[in-house]
Amino acid sequence: QVQLAESGGGLVQAGGSLRLSCAASGRTFNSYVMGWFRQAPGKEREFVAAISWSAGSTLYADSVKGRFTISRDNAKNTVYLQLTSLKPEDTAVYYCAFRPAIWMGDRQKEKRMYNAWGQGTQVTVSS
Repeated sequence: QVQLAESGGGLVQAGGSLRLSCAASGRTFNSYVMGWFRQAPGKEREFVAAISWSAGSTLYADSVKGRFTISRDNAKNTVYLQLTSLKPEDTAVYYCAFRPAIWMGDRQKEKRMYNAWGQGTQVTVSS
């Protein structure tokens, strides 16, 4: 079993920045994909970003492209999401997700491709 723990959320003004972290523990794999999703009140959980094991491949939702950056440190089993130029519509609970498999392009956007999820960290952007 893999356990995921997010941290780094908080309250920030529009235009501000935050860095989210997600640490994986327990059973890990030699190669896995990590993703970030978010869920705003009353809305479905949506894809934000994903990164391959080697960090050679990344994928972003159009709504965050150019503002958010996903990265990882495999030695620490940790994935990061740098959020910049934040907007009120970025307010949501952010979840990291684990997929013990190879990179599969746009399919990384599908929630069902991931089999472990963290508890989430709240990001609130005030206007």
